[in-house]
Amino acid sequence: MNLNDIKYAFLSIISTLKFIDVVDVAILAYFIFILLKLIRETRAGQLIKGIVLLVAGYFLSEFFGLKTVTYILKKTLDIGLIAMIILFQPELRRVLEKAGRTKFDVRMLGLGQSADEKTQMWQPAIVAVCDSCVELSATMTGALIVIEREVRLGEQIETGTILNATPSKEVLGNIFYPKTPLHDGAVIIRDGIILAAACFLPKPQKDEQINKRLGSRHRAAIGMSENSDAVVIVVSEETGQISVAMNGVLTRDYTHDKLKSLLEKEIYSPQSDISIPAKKLLSSHSERRKKD
Repeated sequence: MNLNDIKYAFLSIISTLKFIDVVDVAILAYFIFILLKLIRETRAGQLIKGIVLLVAGYFLSEFFGLKTVTYILKKTLDIGLIAMIILFQPELRRVLEKAGRTKFDVRMLGLGQSADEKTQMWQPAIVAVCDSCVELSATMTGALIVIEREVRLGEQIETGTILNATPSKEVLGNIFYPKTPLHDGAVIIRDGIILAAACFLPKPQKDEQINKRLGSRHRAAIGMSENSDAVVIVVSEETGQISVAMNGVLTRDYTHDKLKSLLEKEIYSPQSDISIPAKKLLSSHSERRKKD
């Protein structure tokens, strides 16, 4: 095929191109971009590279007439989809969960809570959480508090004890007091109510890449924030420092006012789900921190 043939083929495609074809290609490109963005920070990213190499090897072996190699690669690709689903079930689940975190819901249709109703529901809880975190920090009492947002945390709630209690610094202080049965685990707050305590949270996706100095509470907070859109608050029992995990990122050194401002911003006006690898942030903070 010479340059003229390529030119005529290109002009032929352009002449028959319709607006709906452009829309079709744009939608496909967008979904491919989203898929690549979601798998970039997972083991599935390495899998995609391997699949591309296998496909390239298949076409090259077929082109050069390597029948045995072609047969083996074809059979490998035939079972590759099933193998990928089995091996990467956790990654696929997280991708689907993130894809399902859409801002389009009944509230956009005017059927959900108004801003005033949401403020009335959450304002006392935010004040109670901030007050209790400051007191727990002053007494070096470890705490782990999960603020549930759009993604429901039913699996984690089932591992704990249902309370349905109104948040206050006295209630939270009593829960996290070291000698009480409920202190070891996380408190989950839904719709401004302490729904459950002593809940177990998932491990981080890349636990081996997180700084070893971080204790179990901080790791659990990162893991929970990776698996949902929750805001997770940690009080270190070693340093008394207040930290917050969101979207897999752990930030530190929160005061009462700074924490209150963050919670109001995230609960009343949640931002888009943009994940930053936790290891990049942790590397600059955790050298001087001791394990919880």
